[in-house]
Amino acid sequence: MIKWRTKNIDTGYISLWDGDWYYHFSDGGYKLIEWLEIHAEDDLIKTDLIQILKKIHVPGEVTTDSIIIYGYKKTNEFIDYI
Repeated sequence: MIKWRTKNIDTGYISLWDGDWYYHFSDGGYKLIEWLEIHAEDDLIKTDLIQILKKIHVPGEVTTDSIIIYGYKKTNEFIDYI
């Protein structure tokens, strides 16, 4: 199973982990996402996700537990790409 959560740039609110991808992202509000964190319980799925993200060269990082994709970073902070 793949779960995800986001952090709101305006409020700092971090959503609960969710496994439903279909209606949340279609609701809009992308401009308020500071970061999106993805957690895959299976290492093979995580590896596949990383390969897909590398192809589109998104700003983010891979941690031991998850993949974080950045929507915003402070101007003085270093940002790397997956």
